[in-house]
Amino acid sequence: MEIAGRVAVVTGGASGLGQATALELARAGARVIILDRDGEAASRVAAEVRAGAGAGHADGITPVQADVSDEQSVAQAFARVADTHGALHICVSAAGVATPGKVLRQGQPAPLAEFRQVIDVNLIGLFDVLRQAAALMARNEPAEPDGERGVIINVSSGAAWQGQRGQAAYAASKAGVIGLMLPAARDLAEHGIRVVTIAPGLFRTAMAAGLPEHVVAGLEQMALYPRRLGDPAEFAGLAGHIIRNRFINATTLALDAGMRMV
Repeated sequence: MEIAGRVAVVTGGASGLGQATALELARAGARVIILDRDGEAASRVAAEVRAGAGAGHADGITPVQADVSDEQSVAQAFARVADTHGALHICVSAAGVATPGKVLRQGQPAPLAEFRQVIDVNLIGLFDVLRQAAALMARNEPAEPDGERGVIINVSSGAAWQGQRGQAAYAASKAGVIGLMLPAARDLAEHGIRVVTIAPGLFRTAMAAGLPEHVVAGLEQMALYPRRLGDPAEFAGLAGHIIRNRFINATTLALDAGMRMV
C-alpha cells in the first residue's frame, strides 16, 4: 500500500516507537491520527508532525485523547476518525505499559489488579483497536492490483519469547499479541486487510532513558550486532516497509539486532 494520501491511526503515538512511526508516516504523506491517553503530549507531537510534514499535510494531523483499555474511549476515537476522514487504511498499535513485578513479593502473591491492568492495555486494548480499525478498513474500495483495503501492525516485544524476571504480566500480554496475529490475519484476509506483528528488542525510548547507564551498557552487550539499543527511527522504517510491501502478512518480525536476554 502506498502511504501518501492514506489515513493512518497510531496508538501510543505521543511517545517512543509510536511517535517515531507517526512522524515517518506523516513525512510520507499520510493523514495521521495520533491516538494517546496523554492528550497534551499528543497535541505536542501533532505540532511537531505538522512542522516536519510541511504545510501541504498540516490539515491531516489530528491528536486524539483516548485510553485503549477503555472500550467507550476507543469507540469514540474511531467514530471521530470516521467522521473526520471517512476512511482508515493503516493502523499501528504501539500503545502499551510495562508494569514490573515478580509473582511473589516478600512471600506474598502479586496483586492480581496489576496483572489485569497490563493485559487490559497491551492485549485486550490492542484487540479492541484492531477490531475497530478493521471495521473501518473493510468499507474501503479495494485497491489494485491485489484488492488491498488496509494494513494493521501490532507491536509485541522480544519479551514474548525471552521474558525476564519481573515481566510475567508484560511477557504474557506480548505473547498474546503474537498469538492473536495469525487468526486475525486469517479472519481479515477476505476483506483485503493484512495483519503483521513487530517484536522489537530494546530501543532508545523513554523507558530505556530511565535506566542507569551501566544497566544500558550491560543490555547492549546482549545484542549480537550492532551492540547498541535500537533507534526508534529504525522501527518506524520497518513499519513503513511493511505497509508498502503487500506480500508481508500474517507474520511476526523481530527487530532486535539478534539480542538474547537472560
